[in-house]
Amino acid sequence: MCGIAGVVYRDPSRPVDRAVLRAMADAIAHRGPDADGYWIGPGVGLAHRRLSIIDVAGSDQPIGNEDGSLQVVFNGELYNYPSLRERLLAAGHQLKTRGDTETLVHLYEDHGADLVSAIRGMFAFALWDSRRRRLLLARDRVGIKPLYLYRDDEKLIFGSEIKALLAHPGVDRDLNLESLEDYIGFGMVAGPSSIFRRIEKLPPGHLLDISHDSLRAPSRMYWSLKPSISAARTTDEWLEAVRAKVDECVRIHLIADVPVGAFLSGGVDSSVVVARAAGQAAEPIQTFSMGFQEEAFSELPYAREVAERFHTIHRDAIVTPDALQLVDDIVKYYDEPFADTSAIPTFLVSSLAKQYVKVVLSGDGGDEAFGGYTRYAHDAWEAKLRQRIPAWIRHRVLPSLSAAWPKADRLPRPLRAKTLLTNLSLDPAAAYANSLAICRPPLRRELLKPLARSLNGYEPGAPIQDAYRTADPDDAIAAMIAADVTVRLPDDYLVKVDRASMAHGLEVRPPLLDHELLELTASIPSDLKVANGATKWIFKEAYRADVPSRVTTRKKQGFEIPIDRWLRGPLREMFESVVLAPGSPAAEVIDQATARRIYTHHVAGSSRQGPTLWSLLVLARWIERYRPSLAVRS
Repeated sequence: MCGIAGVVYRDPSRPVDRAVLRAMADAIAHRGPDADGYWIGPGVGLAHRRLSIIDVAGSDQPIGNEDGSLQVVFNGELYNYPSLRERLLAAGHQLKTRGDTETLVHLYEDHGADLVSAIRGMFAFALWDSRRRRLLLARDRVGIKPLYLYRDDEKLIFGSEIKALLAHPGVDRDLNLESLEDYIGFGMVAGPSSIFRRIEKLPPGHLLDISHDSLRAPSRMYWSLKPSISAARTTDEWLEAVRAKVDECVRIHLIADVPVGAFLSGGVDSSVVVARAAGQAAEPIQTFSMGFQEEAFSELPYAREVAERFHTIHRDAIVTPDALQLVDDIVKYYDEPFADTSAIPTFLVSSLAKQYVKVVLSGDGGDEAFGGYTRYAHDAWEAKLRQRIPAWIRHRVLPSLSAAWPKADRLPRPLRAKTLLTNLSLDPAAAYANSLAICRPPLRRELLKPLARSLNGYEPGAPIQDAYRTADPDDAIAAMIAADVTVRLPDDYLVKVDRASMAHGLEVRPPLLDHELLELTASIPSDLKVANGATKWIFKEAYRADVPSRVTTRKKQGFEIPIDRWLRGPLREMFESVVLAPGSPAAEVIDQATARRIYTHHVAGSSRQGPTLWSLLVLARWIERYRPSLAVRS
């Protein structure tokens, strides 16, 4: 696991400033604290920060082919690299290292850009072909590893994090106002856009193949997860296939030349990963958990039970309100405003794990692969109900009824008729985007009143809707999974884990996001994933004998902090001084009167606006950090 950065100039005679290249690498030194490396050619420069996991003594980057005409910088792990090395050696290639990175340049020699089809793992890499003056950038299939780009008429700059790009003096910081509304609406900035107007994200499953005179060439998709439901297997055959593939994925994710541990939340996904890893590891594995003083939010009893069953070396800690001081670290390491509150415990558990190991396995991806989110069952029921309501009622009656219905944030979702009526009035894709939103209209537009003219009716959530519509319109479960894998996973959940872990120089590997496993699960009938309202049925059934029954039968629990309660207590002073005070850095983009109104109602307990208020706090801190050079333009 590492950090990469680089620049290509249109004019090959333009020299690359080594000091600038080093500054870009230094900006992401936390991603690779073990070593740095640079390669500079005519009009091109590559930089690398290394976290040594495989071939620790060798494999410093950049790495070239035999004659040095190819150079690569790589962030990630290739889990099938042993078989790739054997194949390349048999074909006559000379490999000087024992690691996975070097396989990329030799695969490129044989297959060109199609090399991405041969590799299995998590990755973002940049490969420079000196003979063709060609740069190949690629990102793994589901977006586990990040890659950001800045392009203009004179140059292309890339990096693992935005801060690496901003270290180059030729990158402007104009604010992307549409991305700002995406953030207020969903707590994240959906790709391929970023919070900066001129910086983009290379989408998951895409590669960018450019030459020095075609810097603005479009990226090309090389993989996407296509739901292809199969009825060719019995339930028992599906269970056997799931067990075999999960076991294989865990096994290859254990490959390393350093000790490998695991995050253990106490949920089904991480418990299964720990169970299978414990059964295949040569020594007891180390596991790490984070809990809360508030019992309703803490999963530590379940994590400890799993750890005891599989004889792991277990360590855990408690998240207290003092941890909220980490909001400035979140702003620093995430680069964009990021409102997923589970970033706080993820940051802390990463800090804990790094004290003992360099690599951990995680359970990320299990919900998307097997249909584990509670919203899947609810929205599937909602979709069936929508089909029974005449179109004229949905389009003419329900919108007015929804607008007039009082908001009831404190009630469980099934009892919030306002949200239900709104969703039933919308088409299925728009309804799911509405379900995922943390701040819906008209409140979102009230908060963004200072930018109303510039936003000009922009509607966030389009990427979610587009992804939803790639699935069978009669299969709501498959459609929701498609939307989550395409948008929510790479732009929220994986961002959360990557930045929190890499801030501490810790590598996190998610076996349940192996693309071969996802392709298998994409063919499993949806009624085996969500069966009679029970989520993740087939996965729980497959490992019912392995994991304690208290884990498989309990209600799903997220990794969020008790943000509603903390905003009424330990966060009050910070929120009032940062968001509501005169001269707040957020006042340029947020209507403070609206923010004060919803905050007052939240503190009084008459409404529940924790996620929205937290997003405003993070945004205010973010603007404060970037304000000296931040340009707010339409």
